[in-house]
Amino acid sequence: MTLAHEEIPFTLTDPGAPLRTLHGRITYPRGAERARPRPCVVALHGFKGFMDWGFWPAFARRLAGRGFAVVRFNFSGSGHTDAEPFEAPEAFFANTPSRELEDLERVRTWLTHAAPAWLDARRVALVGHSLGGGVALVHAARRGDYRALVGWAAVSTFRRFPREVEALWRRQGYFEVPNLRTQEIHRMGTAWLDDIEAHASELDVRAACARLTTPVLLLHGTQDEAVPLTEGEALRDACRPGLARLEVLPGANHTFQAVHPLQGLPAQLGQVFHKTEEFLVTHLGDSRSTG
Repeated sequence: MTLAHEEIPFTLTDPGAPLRTLHGRITYPRGAERARPRPCVVALHGFKGFMDWGFWPAFARRLAGRGFAVVRFNFSGSGHTDAEPFEAPEAFFANTPSRELEDLERVRTWLTHAAPAWLDARRVALVGHSLGGGVALVHAARRGDYRALVGWAAVSTFRRFPREVEALWRRQGYFEVPNLRTQEIHRMGTAWLDDIEAHASELDVRAACARLTTPVLLLHGTQDEAVPLTEGEALRDACRPGLARLEVLPGANHTFQAVHPLQGLPAQLGQVFHKTEEFLVTHLGDSRSTG
């Protein structure tokens, strides 16, 4: 039976960098403050996503029903402060993979040193979608202390665009990113290209997979229009033998048929939720009891 849940917001500021403020929230079982510490799942949204996009609130509530505390936040360069609308175009323009990794490290440091005492910072897992999946893999390889990692349609590289697009990007000083949902056009500056070129080895997702010691579950649809299934296969093959498992969902697209706002629970998304939940229970412990 699903347990009642509660949510509390948090904000992490950097006085010297106002564009790096992180807004997030924790979803947790009601009464967790009076119970034994809850294992944590940190959820990472993808490119053009945000912490309340589509499936994330439902996923957080579902995991809270199993006794987990779910921490989700907007990357500082996502263009979002709380939810919609797109409010921080300057931050989006300046975003880079390294900035997203720094954001995640800030959240993890906060969990360890300043988060509520009823969060168990020794039992933490990552769940990342798309770009967030690639960030999760690189970050986990650097730290080596996560209990589990789940990638939903995770990217195998941060270099997402053809060379001719990168050349145009350089010439005009920005790249235009259409948002089909909102009909907006967002601009990315060349800092993204500078970052992936200057830090190619540090940002090599597949090389990070080879260093991982964390158990990994990869979930990928056969009809993913943004991150082809071959990238999921490459991530699995880059991990140590037996460490990563790739589950292929026939007919699923990049968001597993989810839209924003979420309307019902598509069958493919239901499979993703179930497989993720069982994997986390295995590696973090079945924590449905609140005692």
